Amino acid sequence: MPQSFASIQLHVVFSVKNREPWLTDALTPQLYAYMGGIVRDRGSVLAEIGGVADHVHLLVSLGRQDCVADLVRDVKAGSSRWVHETFADLSPFAWQAGYGAFSVGITNVDAVRAYIRDQAEHHRKKSFQEEFREFLTRHGLPWDERYVWD
Repeated sequence: MPQSFASIQLHVVFSVKNREPWLTDALTPQLYAYMGGIVRDRGSVLAEIGGVADHVHLLVSLGRQDCVADLVRDVKAGSSRWVHETFADLSPFAWQAGYGAFSVGITNVDAVRAYIRDQAEHHRKKSFQEEFREFLTRHGLPWDERYVWD
């Protein structure tokens, strides 16, 4: 086969360190755009981004030469650096050390997009921790509560 093809959709979730509510309405439009630029520069596509004050969700179509760990590392490091350089009053801002990356079947992309767009409503009923535990359980991932949160 002379060409390589990939259709890898990922739902990536990570929180602000200690789930501090740094992601305000004043910050997120610029931050999300910056994160989208990092994703694009890596050869992947940011299909959707959203969240609430303490965490973010990304729906990414992973480029055929990209890898999950490198993508998330670069998005978190680059966006954190940008926040520090752009907003002096947000010097304590940091992302949590870990993340969740969950596969999304192509037929479920629209549902995940809607889920990400509806984060504010969703989190009126459920905390980030409850939501993340549900993702881990749904995807059959074992975890140790002592090491999930920072």
